[in-house]
Amino acid sequence: MEPIAVIEGTAVPLDRSDVDTDQIIPAQHLKRIERSGFGPFLFDEWRKDPDFVLNDPRYEGASILIAGANFGSGSSREHAPWALEDYGFEAVIAPSFADIFRNNCFKIGLLPVEVRAESVRALMDAVLDDPTTRIVVDLPNRSVRAPGLDETFEIDEFTHWRLTEGLDDIGLSLRNEEKISRFEATRPGWMPTA
Repeated sequence: MEPIAVIEGTAVPLDRSDVDTDQIIPAQHLKRIERSGFGPFLFDEWRKDPDFVLNDPRYEGASILIAGANFGSGSSREHAPWALEDYGFEAVIAPSFADIFRNNCFKIGLLPVEVRAESVRALMDAVLDDPTTRIVVDLPNRSVRAPGLDETFEIDEFTHWRLTEGLDDIGLSLRNEEKISRFEATRPGWMPTA
């Protein structure tokens, strides 16, 4: 996982609440065993509508998704943040997230940013009015900035540290590689090795 500092870019305004993980990545696309290759199927059912926001060329290349409340509800599938990340999103801004979805995002380095509903509405309106609007998500300073908006967001200290260091669960374990190796070297030979 790459360290996160400042994410700056344009955004896609997904003006919907209660977007669940089956809408983010439908079940028929969960056959892959790698974390990659899910981006083309992001919001697959909704993308069949020519007027769906991801089909609008003005939002191509956006690195931030702005969504309504309770984003990522439904099943606990890890594939939902994988699909968002594989599509090119680095952050999702919403008034609230489903807990499991938020934790799955943290595990892969996709930044879920929870700010007040009024701020999300202001960002959404700004991006709908002008798709070239630049948004800055500053993780070290825990802030979101855009023209006419400067808001802070909360994130616990441990998660903040691991994201700025670029440490997923494996990276955290490997910080103790020397201790793990020492322990394994002292294990009795009759114990299983795998």
